Amino acid sequence: MNELKISIPENFAVDEAAEFRQNMNNLINEGNKNFILNFNSCTFIDSTGLGVLVGVYKKCTELNGTLTLNSINPKVMKIFELTRLDKVFEIK
Repeated sequence: MNELKISIPENFAVDEAAEFRQNMNNLINEGNKNFILNFNSCTFIDSTGLGVLVGVYKKCTELNGTLTLNSINPKVMKIFELTRLDKVFEIK
């Protein structure tokens, strides 16, 4: 199983999320379906960023792929906990 490692931008909001969605869709269309998203430089995520992650997660699971989130800082992790997305995503 080949997993692509992808870095999440520091400020994962509207502009960055749109570009990220496009890049992820391109990777999925090329046949990739297993991803590790590295959050070590991400200090902020908004609802748009979360929505993009959920969309990518759905596509990956439809293709029997995986989406793992890594190195989430405590401030960003709080958002995942408040939205209960920490129960949806595999977080390491």
